[in-house]
Amino acid sequence: MKLNVHENGTGDKVALLIHGGMSDHRTWHAVEDHLVGLGYRVVAPDLRGHGRSPRGEYRPELLAEDLVENLPAGADVAIGHSLGGLSLALAVSRLAPGRAVYSDPGFLLGNVPAGATAGMRHMVASATAESVRAMNPRWSRQDVAAELAGFALFDPAFLSAVEQFEQGYLPETAVVPSLVQLADPSLCVDARGAARLEERGFEVCVVPRTGHCVHRDDPQAFLKSLDGWI
Repeated sequence: MKLNVHENGTGDKVALLIHGGMSDHRTWHAVEDHLVGLGYRVVAPDLRGHGRSPRGEYRPELLAEDLVENLPAGADVAIGHSLGGLSLALAVSRLAPGRAVYSDPGFLLGNVPAGATAGMRHMVASATAESVRAMNPRWSRQDVAAELAGFALFDPAFLSAVEQFEQGYLPETAVVPSLVQLADPSLCVDARGAARLEERGFEVCVVPRTGHCVHRDDPQAFLKSLDGWI
């Protein structure tokens, strides 16, 4: 599937930024600006069913195929958030970035609280600037605007499909040097999952006092945790 792919920057280094569910590439605006300032060319897709990309069948394996089809292989770093992190993990052997960062990734969907998907569906349908700001008081005005824009273009059928996804996608090995960055607490990856990831060659860190959207709850702490990775 041909995705809508946003690009910014003219640097020699390449960074892939892969958003999570219900968002689009605009969720990365602060991280994007920082990377461009460091000399990266940023490449950020809208996943199928999100942003200005087409709709279709929704399975993690298809999200991964889309990444391979639309993104350049051999990037210096690839960062995926939530379901974007899951999609990146399924595509990483073919994309072959120099380093991979999985930000609170959807590796163990069985840990998501019961009823969460219904809550997400209501959140998208009823969102206003006030409701987004109330739920996320640490976000910037740009973050709130990006959230509303992402909701407006999101296909709600994606959430119905997520309910049918497998419960566990924990990677068997770190194909490239890989960091798993967890929220405090993580939405999907519990302590046992984190330990298993470390056993399989992943570096794991927790960003204190952040929720699932680490990069929006505390952009500076998000970036600090990436020292040596970007």
